[in-house]
Amino acid sequence: MINKQGLWFVTLFSLILVLSIYYVTVKNDEVLSVPTGSITEDMQEKVEATESSILVSLRVKDEEEMLAEMESLQTILLDDNASLQEKNDAYNSLQTLNATKGKEESLEKKIKEKFKLDSFIKIKNEQISVTIASNEHNSTLANNIIRAIQEEYETKMYIVVKFQG
Repeated sequence: MINKQGLWFVTLFSLILVLSIYYVTVKNDEVLSVPTGSITEDMQEKVEATESSILVSLRVKDEEEMLAEMESLQTILLDDNASLQEKNDAYNSLQTLNATKGKEESLEKKIKEKFKLDSFIKIKNEQISVTIASNEHNSTLANNIIRAIQEEYETKMYIVVKFQG
């Protein structure tokens, strides 16, 4: 009969074996090759900021801020010198951060389903900032988005819609 420790050993050994075989079979030329030669006007590619890259950069920035805040709250939770009240406040703040992130994602999904637009939503207290990836700046569309978001809340929220494109 095989025990847990033996099973873990076999699993990790298999993983290391597969990765090492892959590493050996990949040619160094493919990994380290850099395209050389003259670039003609036909071959030049223009680097453009697409709608999705704008939204991705906003998401990455927001994620970094959130991770930094979560890390500081977790250090308070794990600190032996922190009082019980400080730990409770840190825990409640973590719960609020998670709930806010979930609400942002659900609102983005709602906009995607209802209006078929990519969006980035940032909720801070009672302010909601909506960034839409679209070249078209339509006030009717913005009003409809504001109404759709406000339906999710009982209290009046301050909602801003920006179009990036």
